[in-house]
Amino acid sequence: MIEPGDAVFATAIAALTEGLTAEQELRGPDFAFEDEPAPRRLAPHAMAVAATVFRDGEEVASGRLIVLHDPAGHQGWTGCFRVIAYVRADIEPEIAADPLLGEVGWSWLTDALESRAPGYGAPSGTVTRVITEGFGSKVEDPSVTEFELRASWSPDDEAATAGGLANDAAAWCDVLAAAAGLPPQPPGTRAIGSGRS
Repeated sequence: MIEPGDAVFATAIAALTEGLTAEQELRGPDFAFEDEPAPRRLAPHAMAVAATVFRDGEEVASGRLIVLHDPAGHQGWTGCFRVIAYVRADIEPEIAADPLLGEVGWSWLTDALESRAPGYGAPSGTVTRVITEGFGSKVEDPSVTEFELRASWSPDDEAATAGGLANDAAAWCDVLAAAAGLPPQPPGTRAIGSGRS
């Protein structure tokens, strides 16, 4: 929720919303976004959005993007904004076993930020591989392997206050697409089958 009088945050979130609309147009039915309740105690102002990613009509990845804003700044941030991103995707067992998975997953984020949102600072995060096995009454359930990326960074304050958070949203979408195994979608194009002219 945007508090009255917080023009900087309102401008940044309006730009982020426009960016997500552009990503929806770009990526078509492969991506679905929805607003989520934002954490209340991390900063004076916050917003959150969730994403679900589909491949061939099946859900293969999901994520969450949170934007925090503290006009006074915060220890560990490099400005008055902080973006927190979460990405989860189903992966093949042989990919989960690859010792380079963490480095590759982290590079998806840093490459996307370098390309889409240069000037970001203080990146931090983890890459986790999850293997779920069934036991007892769930012994017949197939094993599931997943990739999880949890990250945060500080967008460039000047860019964020001028509407640059759309670029951070685009970077997050690039990571979601990479984790889901979708081909890159060049900016300015539309996904085939989006049903939009």
